[in-house]
Amino acid sequence: MSDLKWSEFERIEMRVGTILTVSDFPEAKKPAYQLQIDFGEEIGILKTSAQITTQYDRTKLVGKQIIAVVNFPKKQIANFMSECLILGAVDKSDVTLLSPDMPVKNGLRIG
Repeated sequence: MSDLKWSEFERIEMRVGTILTVSDFPEAKKPAYQLQIDFGEEIGILKTSAQITTQYDRTKLVGKQIIAVVNFPKKQIANFMSECLILGAVDKSDVTLLSPDMPVKNGLRIG
């Protein structure tokens, strides 16, 4: 593993957002949900796909605050265009989402 330069880290836009909607994503190769996430006024609502079905019931995700990278290029996943990358701790196929431990304003930058 090589060291990351501070200037490289500063380019990564990690932001707090609130999950607005969660839908099943049967077209994905691996089980996943489609999510819409509110990142506040500056960024707005972005959508993504997340392979979090083993750890999370989709009905309990709405309203949850998460942390995501919002400045990666868009990525086509099956018939869906992902606009951000939700961050989580990965243990084989289980992903535990990263989230603030108390409510904060959508769009706040992680740094």
